[in-house]
Amino acid sequence: MNTAQLNKPINKSENSIYILMISLHGLIRGNDMELGRDADTGGQTTYVIELARALAKHHEVEKVDLLTRLIDDANVSNDYAKPCEDLGDGANIIRLPFGPKRYIRKELLWPHLDQVVDKCLHFLREQGKLPNLIHTHYADAGYVGQQLSLLLGIPQVHTGHSLGRPKLERMLASGRKPHALEKQFNFQRRITAEEEVIQNSSLIITSTQQEIDQQYGLYNNFNHVRFRVIPPGTNTSRFSPLMRKTLEPDTKQLVDKYLTEPEKPLIFSISRPDARKNIKGLIEAYGKSPELQQAANLLIVAGTREDIRQLEDSEQKVMTELLFDIDRYDLWGKVAIPKFVSQDQVPEFYRLAARRRGVFVNPAFTEPFGLTLIEAAASGLPFVAPDDGGPRDIVGNCRNGLVVNTLESKAISNALLYMLADRKRWRQFSKNGIAGVLRHYSWAAHVEKYMKEVRRLLRRDKKRLRRQHAIIFNAEKSYMPLVRKALISDIDNTLLGNKPALKQLTGWLQSHRSKLAFGIATGRSIESAIAILKKNKVKIPDILITSVGSEIHYGKKLVPDLGWAAHIRYLWRKDSLAEALLKFPGLKLQAPENQREFKLSYIAKPESMPPLNEIYEYLHELKLHAQLIYSHEEFLDVLPIRASKGHAIRYLAYKWGLPLENFLVAGDSGNDTEMLVGDTRAIVVGNHSPELAVLRDQQHIYFADGYYAAGIIEGLNYYGMNISMDKAILKEQDLSHV
Repeated sequence: MNTAQLNKPINKSENSIYILMISLHGLIRGNDMELGRDADTGGQTTYVIELARALAKHHEVEKVDLLTRLIDDANVSNDYAKPCEDLGDGANIIRLPFGPKRYIRKELLWPHLDQVVDKCLHFLREQGKLPNLIHTHYADAGYVGQQLSLLLGIPQVHTGHSLGRPKLERMLASGRKPHALEKQFNFQRRITAEEEVIQNSSLIITSTQQEIDQQYGLYNNFNHVRFRVIPPGTNTSRFSPLMRKTLEPDTKQLVDKYLTEPEKPLIFSISRPDARKNIKGLIEAYGKSPELQQAANLLIVAGTREDIRQLEDSEQKVMTELLFDIDRYDLWGKVAIPKFVSQDQVPEFYRLAARRRGVFVNPAFTEPFGLTLIEAAASGLPFVAPDDGGPRDIVGNCRNGLVVNTLESKAISNALLYMLADRKRWRQFSKNGIAGVLRHYSWAAHVEKYMKEVRRLLRRDKKRLRRQHAIIFNAEKSYMPLVRKALISDIDNTLLGNKPALKQLTGWLQSHRSKLAFGIATGRSIESAIAILKKNKVKIPDILITSVGSEIHYGKKLVPDLGWAAHIRYLWRKDSLAEALLKFPGLKLQAPENQREFKLSYIAKPESMPPLNEIYEYLHELKLHAQLIYSHEEFLDVLPIRASKGHAIRYLAYKWGLPLENFLVAGDSGNDTEMLVGDTRAIVVGNHSPELAVLRDQQHIYFADGYYAAGIIEGLNYYGMNISMDKAILKEQDLSHV
């Protein structure tokens, strides 16, 4: 990826911020968006593109990168396979490949989301700059953003767009089976992710108060403090009254070819062919009202189609019933249902309906927000909408429509007749809508509210860091994507054992923190490792590889690396392994606190236990897979085949985009062997165990004379780090092994 084009100079304020937005599913591009193509390419795709553009224009925003999925599929446009797309003014779409190359629905993306975290980290390292803010959209991106936020110490802002728990409740109430719903929609994983995002996000943006109270209120981790209502904007350069635009003749032809009396007022509705959008209820309202048929024609845009039989089953059912109902009520010549509608034609339909003094109608059963209502209002077109959530707020702000119980077709028809009956009232509603959108729903208004909340959030974050006695503003932030080297050391008998050397080493590491990450790799559990580090006054490292490489955590918050856990779960059958190893004498399970999800730990008696190859052969016969780590001629650790200190370091090299030769590793015993060999730059301290002697002639392994931390300092000097060692350390060195 050409990062130069992502950092073009633009006139911004000195303290302008970098916002990383994440929206993973659907088809996202800067122009000609395929809205309505499927359930994943709807209002969210419009929102994220227009928000990115609007934010990038603000003088306090340096740039906005919108991360989404790169799709290499002959069935969709090549636009979605471009790694970078410039949106102008410092806004970019960044497409990262993950999962299958082909286009798939969002419910199938969940197994691939940990890969996205790694891809994002690579992208940030490549451009050499960390964002000030991560803004995620929908549950899938929320999950990815939460991992990035915790790993990097960067605040997360989240917009849900739609929520799993209320959707599940509605579907169960309609009679759907729980098992079938889980198989189709992955609700359990989605809702779990939403709970975590609600708990950990610094700010959650909603479109309406109803979304907070009635939807987020269903979640266990709900807390009013984190929520702010900021209604989305609409593009008033696209959606505007006819007075600013000349109506395209092709638009009229596309509609009028269906109509016997085309100049009558036009009732307009646009939505996906989804049963919840209640197109059937609208046709019933129109079909059962001769007065409404006499007063106006009906235009329905329900996505695009070439052949109804080629649509997904649910969409095919909606469209088939639509045609049957048009025939049932004999509405031919009164209803227009165009097959192909481009995004450029949608604003024209609003203006055509407004020119003919018509009404926009959203007949959906529920409407969390109602972006189409704002588009209609901006075009000078009054509306009828569900008496639910978003439409209530829009009517309150714009005073240009009616909200009704859309479950009753009679209520829809009565409201439409009311809107069409009085020309003076219609004109007032039209004017109100145009003014209300400019005041409440323009992107300029949205961005001002957004930036006000962001400034407050970043100030609060800055004060929190100062309260924690941070040396500089970013002291709590993770430097991992920007560091150039990493030192990973074993704890016992490597890092610890020489207090003056330890003090000098940790002081030097702190002063070089922005360039060199510090980590530990130990057989201890995370709890035991933290306890021994605190006892020896060692600050919590950037990276903690614990339980012989079966767990990875980061920083003071001990953020777990979920990607590592998912990676090493492969072929791991802990209970079956424990049962199989009962066969062997000389193996005794250690205390329960030493057993972990991905580790079995034994005390091993060398005089009575069989050779490791015999244990491996027996496990192979049982089709069990594990890695056996024998150390200090006393301990045996049983791990997943992908887990070890060495594997963990190689995983970190991949995840954080840091070459293996930039990892400096220090150890003293056999369970350090795997991380000492290979392309890493290794240090074996002078007090090492005999089993490491076989490595003495290997390349990139330095055997220090110094013991414990003094040996690490000696090794760092060997690799060009230039750390001086004072006499007190040398004196302690002489006594430490006595």
